[in-house]
Amino acid sequence: MSEKRKSTAPKTTERRMSKPQGSKSVSLSETGKQPGARTVTRDAAVAVPEALDGARQLRSFEAAMKLFHARRLAEAREQFQIAAAGPESDVAQRARLHIAMCDRRLQQAAPNLSSAEDYYNYGIALINARKIAEARAHLERALEMSPGSDHIHYALALAQALGGDLPKAYENLKRAIELEPRNRILARQDADFAPLATHPPFDALLYPEKRGW
Repeated sequence: MSEKRKSTAPKTTERRMSKPQGSKSVSLSETGKQPGARTVTRDAAVAVPEALDGARQLRSFEAAMKLFHARRLAEAREQFQIAAAGPESDVAQRARLHIAMCDRRLQQAAPNLSSAEDYYNYGIALINARKIAEARAHLERALEMSPGSDHIHYALALAQALGGDLPKAYENLKRAIELEPRNRILARQDADFAPLATHPPFDALLYPEKRGW
């Protein structure tokens, strides 16, 4: 999401995707962010293969360890969760121990957040850093605390789209537009939603006037 998305009368935050006074629309750029970064955990539940064999379990554990040592803790935790569900008990036990370590370190690293806007702003910063899974978790928490906020629905939709969860991205973007119709214009201009703009059901959501195309 580039600097182009500016809302009128923004409420200052670390990135442009701040809550505007009139329309709570969101824009997702931030000074100091990496080029192209922008933009969203606790990803609700990690998809674990139904028939996880020992070899795949070990591969997940090894991948998790690489992420763990690279301090990519949220991603490592997801892989450890997969490994913990496998048939090899020693690997599963080590994976569970590392999940606990990831949880402790993530908790220590998190800032002191208390309000929906705190979680929202931090989620936006995580999107800018391309820590999509962590961003989604914080935005989900923000939405729990403030379920009627269109800018949080919009940001969460973006995080879900970037994370590949298109059905939920559609639901939250639709809700953001229902709460604040100007979010439709923002999404049309948003580079991160552009790849979805011509594909159902996003096409009808973003361009309802072209239902016949």
